[in-house]
Amino acid sequence: MSPKSMLFAGALALLPALPALAGDIAVQDPYARASTMMSKSGAAFMTLVNTGTQDDRLVAAASDVAAKVELHTHVAAEGGVMKMVEVEEGFPIPAGGTRDLKRGGDHVMFLGLTRPLEQGDTVTVTLTFEKAGEMTVEIPVDLTRDPMGGGMQMKKMGN
Repeated sequence: MSPKSMLFAGALALLPALPALAGDIAVQDPYARASTMMSKSGAAFMTLVNTGTQDDRLVAAASDVAAKVELHTHVAAEGGVMKMVEVEEGFPIPAGGTRDLKRGGDHVMFLGLTRPLEQGDTVTVTLTFEKAGEMTVEIPVDLTRDPMGGGMQMKKMGN
């Protein structure tokens, strides 16, 4: 293989490591998962980075992996029980700041999965931003991540 071919192949290998970009918005560390293999719903998580000088907002998401895709968050309901709700106004991303979409908080929700989310697969998601426009992101399915990102720990009953 020529040095030029090797350089080109090396550059192509790095592409998945680069963040997706739309305008001044970048997506970092995206991953998707379903709660179980038989789930009819799943979610995607990522960090949205706004390198611009104006606030922006994630206003919608779409994917062929689900019948419906919504922006969701968790809120405390009666009795302190957490429940998921749709965030119709979307998620603001401050100028020069970030917005984490993570388990137990804001996320992209896949309702009515059209196929299982299996380890190693990728999910194509189109994110729509108020100012930056549309961005298509290839999101890897990672079922091995800690369910709560290292946060909450479950105790056995009776201990």
